[in-house]
Amino acid sequence: MADGRDQQPAIAIGHVFFAAPDVAATAQWLERLGLKLIACDEAYAVLELRGGTHLVVTPTARRPSRAGGEAPFDLMVDNIDTAHRDCTAKGLVPSPIRRDTVHDEFRLTGPDGCGVTVLCLNEGRG
Repeated sequence: MADGRDQQPAIAIGHVFFAAPDVAATAQWLERLGLKLIACDEAYAVLELRGGTHLVVTPTARRPSRAGGEAPFDLMVDNIDTAHRDCTAKGLVPSPIRRDTVHDEFRLTGPDGCGVTVLCLNEGRG
């Protein structure tokens, strides 16, 4: 299509957080349902959905959604430096980039004070 609707957006949901009192049992159930198990212990489980989004299961919701709080999801980009430059150019005031072995990330604060983490996967650094 010439109107741009055939292009994928530059941002995807990276992680969604799900509270479950029995992490291992919930992870096993989700794996049977068809999600791909990435990691699991007593404290958390990470399962992958189609498209690459990770469902993070913890005993309590790590990121409760509320005004001034943290969004219950994060955003995944292909290139953290490009995304940071784009956000800065748009006046969104991103935090400095934090470099880590698994993900590089920065934070944004929405108009209601809710924080959103933007990250990218560091292939080969982990």
